[in-house]
Amino acid sequence: MDKFVIRGGNPLLGTVRISGAKNAALPAMAAAILTDEPVILENIPDVRDIQTERKLLMSLGAEVELGYGRAHHRTTINCKNLSTNPEAAYEVVKTMRASTLVLGPLVARMGTARVSLPGGCAIGARPIDLHIKGLEKMGAVITQEHGYIEAKTDRLKGAQINFDKITVTGTEDLMMAATLADGETIMENCAREPEVVDLADLLNKMGAKIEGQGTSTIRIKGVSKLHGAKHRIIPDRIEAGTFIIAGALTGGDLMVSGCDPRHISALLQKLEECGVKIRTTGDGVRVMSDGNLQAADVNTEEHPGFPTDMQAQFMALATQAEGTSIITENIFENRFMHAQELVRMGANIKIEGRRAIVRGKTQLSSAAVLASDLRASASLVLAALVADGETIIDRVYHIDRGYENIEEKLRGVGAQMKRIGEMLPKKMGVPVAG
Repeated sequence: MDKFVIRGGNPLLGTVRISGAKNAALPAMAAAILTDEPVILENIPDVRDIQTERKLLMSLGAEVELGYGRAHHRTTINCKNLSTNPEAAYEVVKTMRASTLVLGPLVARMGTARVSLPGGCAIGARPIDLHIKGLEKMGAVITQEHGYIEAKTDRLKGAQINFDKITVTGTEDLMMAATLADGETIMENCAREPEVVDLADLLNKMGAKIEGQGTSTIRIKGVSKLHGAKHRIIPDRIEAGTFIIAGALTGGDLMVSGCDPRHISALLQKLEECGVKIRTTGDGVRVMSDGNLQAADVNTEEHPGFPTDMQAQFMALATQAEGTSIITENIFENRFMHAQELVRMGANIKIEGRRAIVRGKTQLSSAAVLASDLRASASLVLAALVADGETIIDRVYHIDRGYENIEEKLRGVGAQMKRIGEMLPKKMGVPVAG
């Protein structure tokens, strides 16, 4: 099992380029199910969740062609010959939460689907009851047994869907399903994330009739057939935010290029509150810090609020800020598991229910720590960049789910970091400076 070895103390200097958004690429790949023509997706990140999605689509009968060379981040998906009884098996999807995104498209196009309840990281329940309620309103008959959801219909029908709670994957799943439904579907209390907008843009290129994406009300007029399309995935706002915090935390001068500052405005405003200098361009963010950070409180919210996927990274920064920061997690329960690992490195953190009270500035020291989920992994990497000595992070397969070549990108801007393990001895055999 691979591990990261990181020696802290170096400011990050230079330019790092952001990859495509995993959380936009996954629903876009699922959208290819809706047509029997090829869908070409560009700026696909090379991360583990994408590899799992490719395996899932191929298990359903899709042809998935990967780009090579300069087209390395391009994927062509052809779902012309899908299985007549499509099943997303547990063995394929057990490591990925986004597996339910194939449910809506399969039912809409094939009239039947059998999808395993999802796996993934242990940050709390992500119930799919909102997916099920929406599909039932659209006329699907759904049963659940032995860890699988089975859905059947002759053809979905347009419906009025009011989400009890804002859900990103629920919005995406039902939006895809509604594109081929008979009649108009109106969805209220929708997620407004950039990834939802990106998916709607792809679907409209495929011939769908979607309006209102990016607002709380989305209208979809169903069509009888969708066609192929070419689409470029938006940049990963969470990867961008992680590197921006890395630059601020290490007292660096870092240009984060190939991102969209509008997608991370809440984070940038909070960092400026902490005393970080931010300069934005149309497709980049320059972060400049002298390391003198000030405490600030954070409440995670649905977009456009402060994203839950940046909470762990901000906590790492808060350990190095003067004063007390109170971080309130409003989206997921059980998403403070990284806090105890940060405490082992010297952080002063107290957990009170959904609140984490972080008292800084504390000197972090090297330790052997354990990653518990994708974003927790990122927070430990950030802490290790400023810790005294050499930190070893285990279970880095979590970070491989959502960050493309993070160790190479960090080394490129001055971090002392390597990967050790049996998987990639040549690629990862880079010495850590003493």
